[in-house]
Amino acid sequence: MTFTAIAREGNLLGIAQCTNPLAVGGRCPFIRANVGAVSTQAYTDPGLGPLAIELLTMGHSPEKVLKELSETDPGFAWRQIGIVDRHGRAAVHTGDSNKDYKGSITGDGYLVMGNYLKSDRVVKDMNEAFLASKGKILEDRLLAAITAGRDAGGDLGGQRSSVILVYDTEAYARTDLRVDWAPGPEDAIVGMTKLLDLWRPLIPYYKERPHKPEMEGWEDWLKKQQAS
Repeated sequence: MTFTAIAREGNLLGIAQCTNPLAVGGRCPFIRANVGAVSTQAYTDPGLGPLAIELLTMGHSPEKVLKELSETDPGFAWRQIGIVDRHGRAAVHTGDSNKDYKGSITGDGYLVMGNYLKSDRVVKDMNEAFLASKGKILEDRLLAAITAGRDAGGDLGGQRSSVILVYDTEAYARTDLRVDWAPGPEDAIVGMTKLLDLWRPLIPYYKERPHKPEMEGWEDWLKKQQAS
């Protein structure tokens, strides 16, 4: 029911995904800075995300984490779980009970995956779009991947919610954007694109502001940047 891109780029760890059910950002993506990024989806058990993060913190590889989860979760055959750790190692499990088109591709520092998809092009096109976007900031690369997934058919039920979550070295997110419900006519990818367009120029501001509370407000700062 979900298509997802997960990646590590330098110190950054990020996830972008889109699905038909509402509020995907509250159930599927989990990231801990300097540790790893995990998505648990397809008849998801959200509890598997924090567990996977803890296992990564203990030094387990993504493959080892999936093995541990398989021995812990009686519903493992229903799940799709993707992991990228801080070293860029990637691993995916797609259960036999996942329906319709499903699959994954892993590469150096990233993965794309999906289940309950409208076509067999979704994951392939996500992979191509992610690779083609090299040189852009991670948020844009992740958005490019899920946009390509949508354009290739996307979720069999449509695109009603999406999330982009990116962590740098701090314990809090550098980017946490969510479209919790997009009933139409615009889908959640359109909504996410608009949100990221607003957020992108403010990423450096909110990286600096916690350490410089004397800085001007974001609107004044943004006007100054646009004028320079």
